[in-house]
Amino acid sequence: MRTRYLSAIAGFAALAILFALFGGEVVVRRYLNEAQAQGGTTLRLAVAALDGHLRRYEALPALIADQPDIEALIRAPGDAVRRHATNLYLSQINALLKSSDIYMLTMDGETIAASNFDQPTSFVGQNFSYRPYFQEAARGAQARFYALGTTSAKRGYYFSSPIEIGGEILGVIVFKVDIDSIESSWVGGDARIFVSDPEGIIFMTGTPEWLYSAVLPLTPERRSRTEASRRYADAVLTELPMTERQDDGHRLMTLTTDNGTREYLVSAQEMPEAGWTVNVLTDTASARAQAQTVVVAGLLLLCMTGLGVAFVMQRRARLAERLQMQEQAHNELERRVEERTADLARVNSRIEDEIAERRQTEQQLRQTQSDLIQAGKLAGLGQMSAALSHEFNQPLAAAKTYTDSAAVLIERGRLEEASDNIRRISALIDRMASISRHLRNFARKPNEKLGAVALDEVIRETLEIVAARLKAAQAELTIELPSPPPMVQAGFVRLQQVLVNILTNAADAVEGREDRTITLSVERQMAPHVVAGGPVAERVTISIRDHGPGVGSAIRERIFDPFFTTKGIGKGLGLGLSISYNIVKDFGGSLSVEDHPDGGAIFIIELPVAEQTMGQAAE
Repeated sequence: MRTRYLSAIAGFAALAILFALFGGEVVVRRYLNEAQAQGGTTLRLAVAALDGHLRRYEALPALIADQPDIEALIRAPGDAVRRHATNLYLSQINALLKSSDIYMLTMDGETIAASNFDQPTSFVGQNFSYRPYFQEAARGAQARFYALGTTSAKRGYYFSSPIEIGGEILGVIVFKVDIDSIESSWVGGDARIFVSDPEGIIFMTGTPEWLYSAVLPLTPERRSRTEASRRYADAVLTELPMTERQDDGHRLMTLTTDNGTREYLVSAQEMPEAGWTVNVLTDTASARAQAQTVVVAGLLLLCMTGLGVAFVMQRRARLAERLQMQEQAHNELERRVEERTADLARVNSRIEDEIAERRQTEQQLRQTQSDLIQAGKLAGLGQMSAALSHEFNQPLAAAKTYTDSAAVLIERGRLEEASDNIRRISALIDRMASISRHLRNFARKPNEKLGAVALDEVIRETLEIVAARLKAAQAELTIELPSPPPMVQAGFVRLQQVLVNILTNAADAVEGREDRTITLSVERQMAPHVVAGGPVAERVTISIRDHGPGVGSAIRERIFDPFFTTKGIGKGLGLGLSISYNIVKDFGGSLSVEDHPDGGAIFIIELPVAEQTMGQAAE
C-alpha cells in the first residue's frame, strides 16, 4: 500500500511539471487570440467611424464648384463685390455643414475667397500651390489630402475639386474637415488607436505623446517627401521607440517609454482611398496575466487533486482498521436502540393520553365559548326587551285602530277606504315579522364556518335590531360606507352580534348627553400583515365612535376581560365585549378601543378582506 501511495504522488508531480512547461504556452496563445479578436472589433469600429465621417464631405466640393456665385467669381477674381458675397456664402455653407474651412483658389494657387475671411487666420491671399490636393485638382481630378495647416496650425483632412466651366479648369474649391472629434473619442479607452500616413508618421492618436512619431524608419527619402508637401508644417518628426516581432501569427510591438516597457498586440487595416493605415494596440499584460492565473489555478487544481487522492488512499488504509471497531459499536448500538425504543414507546403512550385530554379540553372550551356567546345574546335581548315592546305595541295599537275603522267603513259601503286600511295593517304585520325574524336569527347559535360577508347587509340588519335602543337613547347614527361596499371574511350572525353589542354600548354612553351622535365608518386599506407566499394583505377597518365620557386608561386595560363592566348592577354581565373580542379574533381580525382626541370613545374592528366571488357562509 505504501508503494502505491508513493507512486501516485510521483505521477501527480510529473504531471504538474509537464503542465507548467507546455500548458502555459497554450493558454497564453488562447488569450492572445481573444485579445486579437477584441482588437479587430475595435479596429473595424474605428475604420467605420473615420470612413463615415469623411464620406459626408467627399461629394461637397464638386457640388459647391457648380454654384453660380463660385463660377461668377472665378471668371472675375478681381471683383471686390463678388469676393465679399462669395466670402459670406462660403461662411454660411461652412457653418451649415459644420466643416472646418471652405476656400477657393485660382490656378496659380492664390486664395481669393474663404469661409474664414473675417478671422485672424484668414486664408484669403495665401498661396497653397505646393499642396498636393491643389496640384491634383488643377489637373482635373478629385483630390484628398491630410495635413497640418500652415496658416491655422490645425490638423485637417482636405477635399478638393476643380472649378470647370465650358471644359476649362479655372480654379479649385477646397473643403477642410476637422477630425479632432473622432480622435477625442479614442482617449482613455482600453486599446491604443492611431492612424499613420504612407510614410508611417502618426497624425491621429488617442495618445497625444505619440503625435508626429514614425512607426517606420525616417529615411531621407521619407523626410524629403513629407517636407515637399509641407504636410506637417514645422512639426518635429521623431521615430517611435518600438520594436516589432511575429509570434505564432501574432504581430507584437514592444514600446519603451519613460514609464517602462510595454508589449502590445497590433491590429491594422489600410484605408486605400485616404492613404491611411489605422492601427489598434491591445495591451498584452492583461492576456498574459489571465493566462498566468489559469496556469497557477491549474497547478493548484493538480496539487489539490493529488492531495485528494493521497487523502482517499490514506482513508482506505484506515478503513479496514475501523471496520472491526464499527462491528463492535454496531452490536452495542443495537442493544441501546432496543432500550431506547422501549422507552419511546412508553413516552408515546403518555403523549397520546395527553393529546386526547387536550382535545377534550379544547372541545369543552369551544362549547363554553359558544354558551357564553349565546348568553351574551340573550342578555342583550333582555336589555332591549323594553324598547322592543314599545316597537311592537305601536304597530299593534295602530292595527287595532285600522281594524275598527275598517269594520265601520265596510258597514258604510266605503270599500276602497276599508281596503286601504287592510293594506296598512298588512304592512304593520310585515314590519313586526321582520323585527321578530332578525331577533330570532340574532338569538340562534351560529356554526363555525367563515366566508365572504357583505358588510352593507350586516349593517342594515344590525340597524333593524338596535333601532329601538337608539331611539330610546335619542341617539343619531351616521354611517359612512364606501362604494362598492367591501366583502369581509367573517360569520354573518356573529359579526352582527359584535356590531349590536358595540352600538348598544355606544347608545348607553351617549344617553342623556348633549351630543348624542354615533358614527359608524368603514375604510378599506393595506395593512402591514404579510400573508404566506403573498404581498401585504388588504384589510377593512370598521370604526364606531361615540361622544360619551370615553374610556380611561385603567378601564381600557380591562375592558375586554370577562365579567368586567362599568354599568350598574343588573344592567350587564360584563361578557359582551369579551365575547366580541374573541369573535373578531376567530375571524382573523382584531378589536381595540381608544379615546378620540375630540372626546368620546372609538372602537376599531379590523377584518381581512374576502374575494367578491366567495359565497357568504351560512350560519
